[in-house]
Amino acid sequence: QVQLVESGGGLVQAGGSLRLSCVASGSFSSINSMGWYRQAPGKQRELVALVTSGGGTNYADSVKGRFSISRDNAKNTVYLQMNNLKPEDTAVYYCYARVVLTPTLQYPYWGQGTQVTVSS
Repeated sequence: QVQLVESGGGLVQAGGSLRLSCVASGSFSSINSMGWYRQAPGKQRELVALVTSGGGTNYADSVKGRFSISRDNAKNTVYLQMNNLKPEDTAVYYCYARVVLTPTLQYPYWGQGTQVTVSS
């Protein structure tokens, strides 16, 4: 069983900052990619940022230059530093991890989500 537990969401004014954290726990060999998706009311879930086990990153165009993703492999933790937040960043943010369960089996896991609300 693998669990992803997020923290760090909340309410912030436009232009402010928040830092999200997500810790993976359970029985697994390692974690391939980790990252964050978000879903606003009435919209589909979308990628925010991903980081590979080697440190490669990928960002949505809408957050480039404002958000920064990082991970601590020793702690199985991924972080999302969000700066210059905008009202359109308001959404439930979900942690994602592609977990290596065995040498031949990988599986995607999701956190329960954390609300980020940006007021104008």
